[in-house]
Amino acid sequence: MTDYLLMRLYGPLASWGEIAVGESRHSAMHPSKSALIGLLAAAVGVERSDEAGQQAMAQGYRFGIKLVCAGSPLRDFHTMGVGQPLRKEVFRTRRQELANPEREGTLLSSREYRCDSLAVVALQAQPNAPHSLPSLAQALRTPSFPLYLGRKSCPPALPLAPQIVQAASVREALDQALPQSLLALTDALQPVQPWPNRDDQKAFQPKPQAARYYWEDGMEAGMSASFDTLRHDQPQSRKRWQFAPRREWVHLVGGEAT
Repeated sequence: MTDYLLMRLYGPLASWGEIAVGESRHSAMHPSKSALIGLLAAAVGVERSDEAGQQAMAQGYRFGIKLVCAGSPLRDFHTMGVGQPLRKEVFRTRRQELANPEREGTLLSSREYRCDSLAVVALQAQPNAPHSLPSLAQALRTPSFPLYLGRKSCPPALPLAPQIVQAASVREALDQALPQSLLALTDALQPVQPWPNRDDQKAFQPKPQAARYYWEDGMEAGMSASFDTLRHDQPQSRKRWQFAPRREWVHLVGGEAT
């Protein structure tokens, strides 16, 4: 039996970054490892500039994910004013950057989001993990820094509800966290109902389908893989924004790769 830390990730907007080239900023359907490591680091108070602390977090944990609802895609056309520095000039503040209108330019980008996605994450600690699962669970309840789902503009809409479970496999652990109806949480008479209830089926578009499971190399899956994929989301340096590839295994309920 292995200990797992479960947490629920839901928000009206989420963005799980993929390889970014040029002006396009794509999002995957399910959480990336870099985003999950960033969320945990924010919870325990590891700053982005702390290279050693960030690397310890990245090397200390493995993740399994149950995508309960993929949500619907949203693309945002984003514009941002930027200053054009002179040679060897360094802007110290945003105000200083935009102080001279004659040297002001505009950056254009297209950013993708997932609307109303719901995922359950199972975290497994490695022997070299810098924080125990109980301390991580407490940090997620009372985080040091604000938590967000990939981007700072995407805060969680519900508490992460961390809990520690014992299970023989990733799937067994993820299935212990039976998701509750999100809309029923606002029902004072019956706040706990199974997911998805009739209101969830109407509100979430596209309608919730069969769950998908994802896990890393070295984890006891408890299910066969439908296929595997390579994701470039293993953090190497937050300061230089560098990520290494890692293999991720996928199980589609029903076995259909759709």
